[in-house]
Amino acid sequence: MKSLTFVGRIIFAVPFVIFGVFHFLNAKSMADTMLQGWPVNTVLVYISGLALILTGVSIMFNLYARLASILLAALLLIFILTLHIKGIGSPDVIVKQLSMTALLKDMGLMGAALTYAGILGKG
Repeated sequence: MKSLTFVGRIIFAVPFVIFGVFHFLNAKSMADTMLQGWPVNTVLVYISGLALILTGVSIMFNLYARLASILLAALLLIFILTLHIKGIGSPDVIVKQLSMTALLKDMGLMGAALTYAGILGKG
């Protein structure tokens, strides 16, 4: 059972590290597309990218993983409320579909992060 938990933890954490790296590689285009008109939009992309990397690494190495999972769930909720719901209201059908997909993905990941935090809290 421990090996299953270990593999699951790694599989869960790796995408967040990759998403975080993408934030650094594509900060300007993400800021211009997703956060158009926001003050310090590029800085926000870098901060969220760093947060994704740090939470992914924390979960991967099981260091402050419960706190990291709770903070990750909060970050995903912020993404849902500020980015994805806005996109669902777009008149562009493609933007609506992509926003709904991203919303559902982040909801699922948020649920997994909270579940993992709950499991760690029992120990």
